Amino acid sequence: MSFAFKERQGQGMALTAGIVAIIVVFSLLPMARLLQEVVLPGGRFSLDVIRAGLVSNTTWVATWNTLCVGLGGTLFALVLGVAVAILVSLSDVRQRQAFVLCFVTPLMIAPQVTALAWLQLFGPSSPMLNLLGVAPPIGTPNPLYSPEGIVLLLGIQYAPLVFLIVRAGLRKLPRELVEAAQSSGAGWLTVLRTIILPLMTPSIVGAAALTFVSCVGNFGIPAFLGIPANYLVLPTLIYQRLAGGGPAVLSEVAFLSVLIGIIAMVGIVLQDRISKRRDFRITSTSLPAAPYHLGAWRLPVEIGMWALIIIILVLPLLGLILTSLVRGYGVTLSAETATLENYRFVVLEHAAASRAFINSLYLSATAAVFAVFVAIPLAYVIAWGKQRWIKALNLAVELPYALPGVVLAIASLLLFLKPMPITGIQIYNTVWIILYAYLARFLVLAVRPTVTGYFQLDRALEEAAQVAGAGLFTRMRTIIFPLIAPVAIAGGLLIFMTALCELTVSALLWSSGSETIGVVIFSFEQGGDSKYAAAVSAIMVATTFLLMLFASLFAKRLPDGVLPWRD
Repeated sequence: MSFAFKERQGQGMALTAGIVAIIVVFSLLPMARLLQEVVLPGGRFSLDVIRAGLVSNTTWVATWNTLCVGLGGTLFALVLGVAVAILVSLSDVRQRQAFVLCFVTPLMIAPQVTALAWLQLFGPSSPMLNLLGVAPPIGTPNPLYSPEGIVLLLGIQYAPLVFLIVRAGLRKLPRELVEAAQSSGAGWLTVLRTIILPLMTPSIVGAAALTFVSCVGNFGIPAFLGIPANYLVLPTLIYQRLAGGGPAVLSEVAFLSVLIGIIAMVGIVLQDRISKRRDFRITSTSLPAAPYHLGAWRLPVEIGMWALIIIILVLPLLGLILTSLVRGYGVTLSAETATLENYRFVVLEHAAASRAFINSLYLSATAAVFAVFVAIPLAYVIAWGKQRWIKALNLAVELPYALPGVVLAIASLLLFLKPMPITGIQIYNTVWIILYAYLARFLVLAVRPTVTGYFQLDRALEEAAQVAGAGLFTRMRTIIFPLIAPVAIAGGLLIFMTALCELTVSALLWSSGSETIGVVIFSFEQGGDSKYAAAVSAIMVATTFLLMLFASLFAKRLPDGVLPWRD
C-alpha cells in the first residue's frame, strides 16, 4: 500500500471523525442531556418529573393552548400560502419578483418584531389611529391580546414558508398533464382540483408539518400577545417557570421541553404517514406549466395581491415606525411632536441596548462564519458520500432546527449548568452559551443550500484532481471551496439575518451582560416602553432589508431557491 494512498485514506478518516465530532457536540449531546434530566434526574431512574408534569393542570392548559394556536396558525398559513403560490406560479400576474420579495419579507423579520409592529396598529396608543382620530379610549385592551390574535400573526409569519415550499413543487408540475386536461375541455378550477392540488399534496403536507413545528415552538408572538392576556402556551410557560425559579426548576422545564418536542415530532410523523398513503410521483419531466391567462381578471387580482402586501407588511411597519417617533404613550404624532430621541437613546444612552447590538452582531456573525466553513465539508459528505450512515448524519444535522428552539435552549442550560469536565470552564450565564445554541440551531441553514450547490456542481474537476493524485484536503481547498463558496456564504447570510434578532433561544439563556437585540425588544415592551422597542425594531427591519438587497446582488451566481425572496 503506497504512502499516497495511506495519506488519502487518512484524510478521509480525519474528515469523517471531525464531522462526527461536530454532530455529537452540537446535536446528539444536548438532546441526550435533556432526556437524561427527565428520566434520570440526579443520576438515578425516576418517573417523578414526568408524573409531576402530567398531574399539573397548568401543563395541560398550556398544551391545549399550544395545539390550538399551532393548528390555527398552520391552517391560516396554508390557505394564504397555497393560494398565493398558485397565483404567482400558474398565472400571468405582473411584477412577480417585487411581489415575491414583499410577501417573503415577514418570514425574514423576527416574530417579536412582527408582533410589536401589529400591536402598534391597534389599541389606544396607536399613533396611526391617533392620526386618523379613531383611536379607542385609553384603557381599552388591544384586540390582538387574544388567541385569535396569536393565530392571525402566526399565519402571517409562516404563510411565506408555505409559499416557498409549495412554489418549489409547482415548478416541477409537468406541462403536458395540464394541457391535456385543458384540451379535453376542463376549466381552470377543474384542472386545479383534479390535477394540480393532488400532485402538490406532498409539498402541501410537508409545508403543513414544518409550519406546525414552527408555530408550536414560536416564543415571540405568544409572548407579546399571550402573556398580557394570561394565555400561556408551552414556550411562554417554560419562560415564566425558568424566570421565576431559576436552575431549581430545570427538571420541570426539561419535561415541558420534551413535551413540545413530542408534539412537534407527532406532526412530522403524521406528515410522513399521509405522504405515504398514495403515490404522488411524477414519472416524466417537462417544461413548467404555462401560465394561465387571467384576461380581464388580471388587474383585479393584481390589485388584491398588492392590497394583501399593504395589509401584512406596509401598514404594520408604518405603525412600527410611527411609534418609534412619538415622545410618549398616547401622544398624537405630528410635525411638532415627532422626535428621533428614541433612536438616540437606544443607540447611544441605554447600556443594555448598546451591549445587545454588539452581542447580537458578534453572535450572528460568528455563527454564520462557523456554519459556512463547517457546511462545505459536511455537505460534501452528505451530497457525494456513499456510506450507509449518510441519511442518519443528515437527520442528526436537521434535529436541532427541526425541534422548537426552546427545546435546544433548555438542553443547553442542562448541558452547561456545571463546569465542563477536565477544563473546568464555565459558560453558564455567559454569552458563550448563547453562541453554542446558535451554532447548533442554525448550522442546517447553511448545510441545506450547500448540499443543493453540490448536486448542481459537475464533479469532473474534482475527480480529475483525484486521479492526478491530489489529496482530499487539497481538492477541498483548491477546487471545491472556490466553486461552492458562494452558495455556502449565501447560507451564512441567511443565518446572520435569522440570528441577528433571535429571541426564542436567547430569552431562556441570556443573563446580565449577555443581552441580545431580541431580548432588549422584549424587555422594553414588557416594561411598557413601546417607543424604545419600536425604535430598536425599526433599526433591525431596515438592516434586514439592506442585507436582503445586498444578497440579491449575487443572486445570479447562486442556484435557484438559495435566496428565498428571489423569483
